[in-house]
Amino acid sequence: MARNAVQNTENQGYSRIQVLPIAGALGAEIRGIDLAAGIDAETFAEIRQAWMAHSVVFFRGQKHLTPDDQLAFARRFGDIHRHLFNKAMDGYPEITELLKRPDQKLNSGGRWHSDQMYTPQPAKATMLLAREVPSHGGDTMFSSMYKAYEALSDGIKAMLSGLRAISNGDNRNNPSGMTRQERVAAGIAQIAQIDPGAAQTISSHPVIRTHPETGRKLLYVGGHTERIDGWTEAESKPLLQFLLDHAARPEFVCRFRWTEGAMALWDNRCTQHFAINDYFGQQRRMHKIMVKGDTPF
Repeated sequence: MARNAVQNTENQGYSRIQVLPIAGALGAEIRGIDLAAGIDAETFAEIRQAWMAHSVVFFRGQKHLTPDDQLAFARRFGDIHRHLFNKAMDGYPEITELLKRPDQKLNSGGRWHSDQMYTPQPAKATMLLAREVPSHGGDTMFSSMYKAYEALSDGIKAMLSGLRAISNGDNRNNPSGMTRQERVAAGIAQIAQIDPGAAQTISSHPVIRTHPETGRKLLYVGGHTERIDGWTEAESKPLLQFLLDHAARPEFVCRFRWTEGAMALWDNRCTQHFAINDYFGQQRRMHKIMVKGDTPF
């Protein structure tokens, strides 16, 4: 009886979907949905409500989604943001295939980061669909930057409030310690790379950001961040290391175990994520779409 009462309380405000939180800080599974069959406006509104409330939501059993279906669903959140460095799938310039073959040691996304933070208007959302998964391992962790900000002392909040940070899309913060082109030259790049041309790949953003839809403040640094704007890298390193370690505290994190056909939708504006590389000898194949965001403030 008490258990049912708790479940009903968690699902208040939803009549078309079932929302099951998976951790205290963020993350929820959405059940009762077949995205390939299409969803009406009222159901989409509830999905969006759950996404805003939980920062990352998960849909299992979506293996019948075609690339066109996935793109159609992504476009309901906004225009598509194309990756500036990673080559897209053949025939689908808006989708990136993340493939880690059994013989590869490094993976893609194996550090805490927020997608496209190095662009002037970073992607607000990322949608990742599991096409092939290992028998075990290959989970993804997500961390709440709302919680990370709220847990800081008033003193450090005041110090950070006027700071901006520089994020670089092609630095050596990667687990390999190499730039993208150095990884290509060494033959260890996980994804074929393209020339971003004149696109801006180094950007300055506030260290404390305000979410444009919820109005909540959050910590906005990640794996692409290389220094505080106006500081040297040496001066920045102690502060950034503290903030990055702080942002990954276990109480701010949820962990998702992938199954074939599972799909995650996360809000890059208020989360970081980390793809765990613990499945050597097995294959993992994912389809990734990003949605355009706005200028952080």
